[in-house]
Amino acid sequence: MFETLDDCLTDCRNRLIRAALDRRSPMHTPVVVSGDVDARVMVLRAFDGDAWALRFHTDARAPKAAAFVADTRAGLLFYDKGAKVQIRARGRAEILTDTPEVDAAWAASTNFARRCYLGEGPGALSDVPTSGLPPEFEGAEPDDAQLVPARENFALLRVTLASLDWLYLAHTGHVRAQFVRGDGAAAWEGRWVSP
Repeated sequence: MFETLDDCLTDCRNRLIRAALDRRSPMHTPVVVSGDVDARVMVLRAFDGDAWALRFHTDARAPKAAAFVADTRAGLLFYDKGAKVQIRARGRAEILTDTPEVDAAWAASTNFARRCYLGEGPGALSDVPTSGLPPEFEGAEPDDAQLVPARENFALLRVTLASLDWLYLAHTGHVRAQFVRGDGAAAWEGRWVSP
């Protein structure tokens, strides 16, 4: 099934392409780890298969945004239980707030999704359970004018991958491959390793 390193690398690429496009993909919501060793599940919004770059939406005020600015190391864990494939990845993270790519992602979002950036921000303290949304937007979709202040809080987390660890679990014997590359345009170098 996976006889060559190219097969494994192609499998990684195809799974990440599908994960970004298909919300039902088991790899659509990977675990993302910042340099301060804090982990969270995030929704994969886009994957650039040429640059090997992943894109996530985040709040510029979130503690994870500050963590990635301070330390650009990122770790990611993708798992597809049905296919028995795990991908562990590492890369360099960037928080983008004011680029055409951010503007395009904002424009492509629904007003219902954009309202998440109207509140006080992730981690704000509260005396009661809270969604963080202003009360008038609890369960309600704001209009474009009401969302103007939210745009400044919207950011992208882009992770450009530098290493991949691909593992296929099989009752006949697991198979594992690792890939590394240097700067952005460098080709992947692969090797087989014992699981």
